[in-house]
Amino acid sequence: MTTNPFTNRVSNLSGPARDIAPVTPSDATDLPDVAIGLFVESGGALVITTVRGETRTVQVADFSILPVGVTRVHATGTTATGIHAMVLA
Repeated sequence: MTTNPFTNRVSNLSGPARDIAPVTPSDATDLPDVAIGLFVESGGALVITTVRGETRTVQVADFSILPVGVTRVHATGTTATGIHAMVLA
């Protein structure tokens, strides 16, 4: 019998995420669910909007985790690829 450690567990911002979803960067569209962090397969520049509404540009390495709340990953200026949103939804 398999047990599920997420059963009856309240989601917590300190993790773990409940799912990971691929991100298509867009200058006009927010992420479907606010991310509690991003995982990036191939490094480069990431242009994001944080949950505070600030637009930030950060450089990340291959296989990076960026532990910040993100509402949007912008297409313009983003060179990193293989971006995934870690979500609680």
